[in-house]
Amino acid sequence: MSRLIQFFEKGGQRRVGLVEASGRLRVLEGTARVYDLALEAGRGGKSLESLAESKAGAEADYERIAAERRLLPPLDHPDPAHFLVTGTGLSHLGSAQSRDAMHAKMGGPESQMSDSMRMFKWGLEGGKPKYGQIGMQPEWFFKGDGSSVVAPGHPLELPGFAGDGGEEAEIVGLYVIGDDGSPLRAGFALGNEYSDHVTEKKNYLYLAHSKLRVCAFGPELRLGALPGDVQGTVRIVREGKEIWRASFSSGEANMSHSIANLEHHHFKYERFRRPGDAHCHFFGAGTLSYAAGVTAEPGDLFEIEAPAFGRPLVNPLGKRGEEQFIQVRAL
Repeated sequence: MSRLIQFFEKGGQRRVGLVEASGRLRVLEGTARVYDLALEAGRGGKSLESLAESKAGAEADYERIAAERRLLPPLDHPDPAHFLVTGTGLSHLGSAQSRDAMHAKMGGPESQMSDSMRMFKWGLEGGKPKYGQIGMQPEWFFKGDGSSVVAPGHPLELPGFAGDGGEEAEIVGLYVIGDDGSPLRAGFALGNEYSDHVTEKKNYLYLAHSKLRVCAFGPELRLGALPGDVQGTVRIVREGKEIWRASFSSGEANMSHSIANLEHHHFKYERFRRPGDAHCHFFGAGTLSYAAGVTAEPGDLFEIEAPAFGRPLVNPLGKRGEEQFIQVRAL
């Protein structure tokens, strides 16, 4: 399966590249954004892969582009305000245990089920309806717009008000909205949803605050369907030494919801079907370093990889900022 990347040439020009099965990178002629390519494919009734292959030209040095940190996220929008970043949780087998442990009420009766486990149970019971039918509604959250997306290789900001900054290795769906308001899926990519688990643990009602952070995805956009069983590895490297590693599983074989059900419950809102917009939607995580008792520190590298997605997604944790009081000026 072919994959797409976006990158800068040394002179600053944007380019789109086709990563072939062999790993060879070919530059698409006359194409500066995957966004434009996806809209062109939708208008012409073509697959994105066939359209990309028809434009593939000269080879480029993929290793050098990555080493010089010239990779971009594999989908963006000319106006970041029209690129919406959202996600869903409690969608993976195993994720509920991590979340439930985080939110468990001390001293409560064992028979009492937390909100997390109750929602996970609903997903197990009704998250995979027959295609075309509407299943159980999942948890949903908003992360930000295109300005919150960090390019592969670049640091993830750690705000001064944050309790922590921890990785969440996930798969993301990447979409553009067609001229008639139809959601068009460009493909899938590796994602680091990057959340504040300390803040979330204080009280589940802080979930919205904990998600308003930057994130990263890519560097490659996998075209076509998501494999049913995705196996990957996530690790944290500190000063050149691995301090934590775990396997993660995604794809519908490892989920309590189908992709179609998660997509429906996002795009059912008319405001998310505005022609010309683009979307990144995180599908949830089942493995967290925070749940394993690991606290990431500034300078640590988050590395997420899965063979089905090509090059790993690597981002360092940035330095902690200072919280500044934000004064509102009365008019």
